[in-house]
Amino acid sequence: MSVYKSFAVVGGGHIGLPILAALAAKNAAVILLSRPGTSTKTGIPSGVPVIQVDFSDAAAVAAVLKEHNVDVVVSTISGTAIMAQKPLVDAAKLAGVKLFVPSEYGMASNAHTAEVLGGQNTIAAYLKSAGVPSTRIYAGTKCGVIQVGLFTEFIPWLFEDGKLKVIRGKGDIPVSFTSIPDMSGFVAHVLTTVPPSELEDRTLRLEGERSSFNGLAAQFTNISVEHVDSIAGEGADFKALLLQALATGPGSSGWDGARKAEGTRNNAAGSANALSPGHQWQTIKQVHKL
Repeated sequence: MSVYKSFAVVGGGHIGLPILAALAAKNAAVILLSRPGTSTKTGIPSGVPVIQVDFSDAAAVAAVLKEHNVDVVVSTISGTAIMAQKPLVDAAKLAGVKLFVPSEYGMASNAHTAEVLGGQNTIAAYLKSAGVPSTRIYAGTKCGVIQVGLFTEFIPWLFEDGKLKVIRGKGDIPVSFTSIPDMSGFVAHVLTTVPPSELEDRTLRLEGERSSFNGLAAQFTNISVEHVDSIAGEGADFKALLLQALATGPGSSGWDGARKAEGTRNNAAGSANALSPGHQWQTIKQVHKL
């Protein structure tokens, strides 16, 4: 059984609140940390303390963590603020936190050096240098709209005017998709049941369902694949870069950026699903009622 008894979730966004709720549902002692001046979130479970603290003040954050005897910090900071986790790591070190779950939850970031994924690697290295054990969680591709992963619920973001536009390749490269309830439930499950030896300095790769762009178009019967050289509209530049990247493999949670190939065994897409035996992972059709 896990020795982790008390948790702090940092950030109350698309993934922070579901993780918070999942931990509370397991009767775990959990607090939500938010920045000063942040408006009160809806959907916070009854009895969960919401503590506003300056994330850049390591001493102040450490004081909160010590006061609540926090064993595990679960960060859900958005990708645009990924480097703001450095003082949180410092705070975890000061407070004697046993495990830090950095904000990833999307595309496998190992071996990346630029932009958000590069920042995630920087934080991973910083955790190691600080001597704070960590667990990195990958679940598939990254979406700039919500900054924490293109979960199954957000697949329609890829569509435009009834088209799923493919800029590179044939649309047959597999991509990992995981639903938000599956992701948050998994995080709460492993943190409250799995022995620390199976979590410390580990990378967990989830996959609710594996599908190519052609496969998505087949499931969403009102959507067709269109091969194009470019796309237009709001967020077109980012979407084009994402679509091009996914056409070469990085959308799989098992992708190894260093080898530019799929991982195997414990590094394979969905390999961490085994830590939640018996769980029925939601399919794309179930989430979207197809």
